[in-house]
Amino acid sequence: MGGHFVQGHVDTVATVESVTPDGNALTFRFKPKQHEGSESVLRYIVEKGYVTLDGASLTITRVNDAETWFEVMLIAYTQEKIVTASKKQGDEVNVEVDQVGKYVEKSVLGYLQGSQSGAPAILEKMVGKIVEEKVKELQQKASL
Repeated sequence: MGGHFVQGHVDTVATVESVTPDGNALTFRFKPKQHEGSESVLRYIVEKGYVTLDGASLTITRVNDAETWFEVMLIAYTQEKIVTASKKQGDEVNVEVDQVGKYVEKSVLGYLQGSQSGAPAILEKMVGKIVEEKVKELQQKASL
């Protein structure tokens, strides 16, 4: 299996901020829309990762979290194959972010949250493991 995992869902839309020629390639800069009450999808967008734009999975070349934009570069071959290549400044594209990133985030948050004592669950698990090991050591010494 190769390539990127694409499901065909739209997480948000992004506006084409600029299109810059680079030899026979085009660099597109996109600014994703921020939905009220939600975090930016930029947390799932990383350089050399991928993003799906209008159904085409593309490699991300640059990300600027502070200015809330990301870029992809379309080589000549890709320009011939996908609709994004015809977009101009101000146009919008549908954006699907990396599903694996969402799963990782949910797993990590679940691991770090949900403790009975209010402490992060990871600390509770670490302390529990240390106490369990110490109790076993003491039981072994007591049985000698």
